[in-house]
Amino acid sequence: MVTLDDVRAALDRIRDRIYLSPCARSETLSRLTGTDAWLKLENLQMTGAYKERGALNKLLLMPEADRVRGLITASAGNHAQAVAYHAGRLGVRATIVMPEATPIMKVANTRGHGAKVVLHGANYDEAYAEARRLEQAERLTFVHPFDDPDVIAGQGTIALEVLAQEPGADAIVVPIGGGGLVSGVAVAAKALRPSIQVIGVETEALPCMLQAVEAGRPVTLEPANTIADGIAVKRAGDLTLEHVRKYVDEIVTVSEEEIASAILYLLEREKTVVEGAGAVGVAALMQRKVRGLEGKRTVTVLSGGNIDVNLVARVIERGLVKDGRLVRISVALQDKPGQLAKVSNIVANVRANVIEVHHTRAFAYRFGDTTLQLTLETRGPEHVEEILRALRERGYLVQQMGL
Repeated sequence: MVTLDDVRAALDRIRDRIYLSPCARSETLSRLTGTDAWLKLENLQMTGAYKERGALNKLLLMPEADRVRGLITASAGNHAQAVAYHAGRLGVRATIVMPEATPIMKVANTRGHGAKVVLHGANYDEAYAEARRLEQAERLTFVHPFDDPDVIAGQGTIALEVLAQEPGADAIVVPIGGGGLVSGVAVAAKALRPSIQVIGVETEALPCMLQAVEAGRPVTLEPANTIADGIAVKRAGDLTLEHVRKYVDEIVTVSEEEIASAILYLLEREKTVVEGAGAVGVAALMQRKVRGLEGKRTVTVLSGGNIDVNLVARVIERGLVKDGRLVRISVALQDKPGQLAKVSNIVANVRANVIEVHHTRAFAYRFGDTTLQLTLETRGPEHVEEILRALRERGYLVQQMGL
C-alpha cells in the first residue's frame, strides 16, 4: 500500500519539473451547486493532464538498466503524452500503444514528444494487451498507467498541493478510470485530514471501479463508447481497488449528457477547456450526485484538457440539448399555403431562433396533413415550455422530440 511518506517523497522528487497548478474558487459553480466550489486546474500541466506526476515519479525511480532497454506503455492518451514527454527529457526511448480511436490531437502530441506510437485495438484494454505482448517480444520495460505504487504516489501529490492551497477543504472530487489518481489523492488526503471526504466519479458507460468495489474484486466490463475516453477502462486495477476500498468514501456515476453539459459549462462560464474525463467531477456536482456537500469547501480535480477539436462542436451541441438550449419540436400542419409562415411568426414572437427546418408529408400525423420539424435555439427549459404553450394555444398539435 502507498503511504503518505511515499507521496511526500514523490513531490520532493518531481516538484521542480511539474507545474504547480492553481486551485481557484468558482463563484458561479458555488451558486450553481450549493457548495463552496474550488477547481484544481490540472488541465494546465505541460501535457494537458495530471498524468505527468505519476509517470515522472516512476521514471525517476526506475533502475538505469530498465531505462536503457526502452519503455513501453498503453494509454488512451494522457499517460501516453506524459511518458513520452518525460522520457524524451530524460533521453529514454518510449513506445506507446494507443487505441485506434484515440483523438488525433493526443496521437499527434505523443509523437511530437519523440515517442513511437502504435495504434492498436478498439479500446484501452486491447491496446494494453498489445503493449504487454510487445514488452515481451522486444524486451522493453512496461510503465503501467495506474496499477503501480510509484505511479499512484506521483498522482497523490495533487492532494498535497490542494491541502497546502486550501487547508480547509472538506471534500475532494476525483475522476476514476483505472483508479491511480483517486488512490493517490485519497491516501495523502486522508492521512493529512482524516475528516475529508474523497469522492470518485466514473462515467455510467464504464463504472469499472464501482462494480469492483461492489463485487469485492476487479471485474471486466463490456467495452462501451464514451466522450470520457481518458477514463474508459473496462477493468479496475488490483492495487488501486485495495486503496479505493480503504480510503475512498463514495463513488458516483454521470451520464454522457451530464458530462457534455459540464464541458459546456466549463467552456462557457469558467473559460476552461476540459476533456470528458476531466469534467466528470463538475458533472457530479452540477447534478447533485453527492449528498451532504451543501456549503462545504469542495475541490474538484479537472484532470485533463486534451479534448479533440473535432469533438468540441459535437459536445457543445449535446450540452446545449441537455441544458434545453437547443431543442427539436414537431408540429402537425394542414397541407396548404401559409402554414409555415404562421408557425414561424409564433416562434419569432416568443424570441426563439430557428436553426433548422424539415418539412415532410410522408411522416405526417394524419393523412392530408404535413409535419414540420424545427430545431430551435432557446434560453432554456422554461423558454421551451413557453414555445410549446404558444403553439398549443393557437391550436397546433406539437411535441418536443428527443435526441
